[in-house]
Amino acid sequence: MDDYRLKVFCTVAEVKSFSKASEIIHLTQPAVTAQIHVLEELYGMKLFDRTTSSVSLTTSGEILYKYAKDILSLYADVEKNLCRLSGIVRGSIRIGSTSTISNYFLPKILGDFIRGNGKIKFDLRIGNTRKVLDLVASSNVDIAFLGTEVKGQKFVVKKIYEDELCVIVPASFPMAEYGEIDIDDLLRESFLLREDGSGTRQAIEKFLNKRGIGIQNMKVAIVLESQESVIAAVGNGMGVSIVSRLAADKDVKLGLIKTLRIKGTRLVHDFSIVHMKKRISSHVIEEFLAFVAGYVYSNALGKWNRAGTA
Repeated sequence: MDDYRLKVFCTVAEVKSFSKASEIIHLTQPAVTAQIHVLEELYGMKLFDRTTSSVSLTTSGEILYKYAKDILSLYADVEKNLCRLSGIVRGSIRIGSTSTISNYFLPKILGDFIRGNGKIKFDLRIGNTRKVLDLVASSNVDIAFLGTEVKGQKFVVKKIYEDELCVIVPASFPMAEYGEIDIDDLLRESFLLREDGSGTRQAIEKFLNKRGIGIQNMKVAIVLESQESVIAAVGNGMGVSIVSRLAADKDVKLGLIKTLRIKGTRLVHDFSIVHMKKRISSHVIEEFLAFVAGYVYSNALGKWNRAGTA
């Protein structure tokens, strides 16, 4: 049970942009416009005021938005109560995730949840932190897994894992055998940086800023869009970088790179599960959140285990 046009309408209303809504929903902008046009034709009134620089709800649009959220919530409540009555967990969960978490962290927990609840479908959308937060805020994912600090009263944020970041260098790097590197030494090397909006980049910038160092003080050689491309570039001798230890492990075992600590510090960032406070929640989403809350991550290369067990 659902009303797709109302979902499209609510997305445009919440992000205040037809183009941004089209990116989030994975529809072309003309298709988004067509969905809104159908609603305007149905009700015989304009729902949005559009200028070259802004999109806002009309008075009619504000009324429809209020009822649309209530209607979508009622659909979710019907599904939730029927599933509870049947005792079967079924349905779909839309998950947003950064690439590092989706590649190295989610496969185990999603697989375990599916094995225990066979009638589940996951729709996984991957992007940098900024994009994934937009998906959460516009209700186009139900929950998200992020590796950066999330602020805002509209979000519920629960830390689930402390991820260690490490310096990675080519295997032939002269200081690789020492296991540590000074910050001053790091500043002298060609540095490979993630794109703006990346949680890893935010963690690096926060770490450096506390020491009076800005990105402009580093010898940034190239900016890349994924940790995998950063690791591959480091393995090919293009410079050094800082990445998640989880992401680096495979290439370390292959002998392509080595990991170093920064002297006198331990660089970490949190993996968190994030959702809206006032969200439309289904039975399967509630079951999944409870499932995640009942787990702890035992170690960087280990498995998910029930809290309180070995």
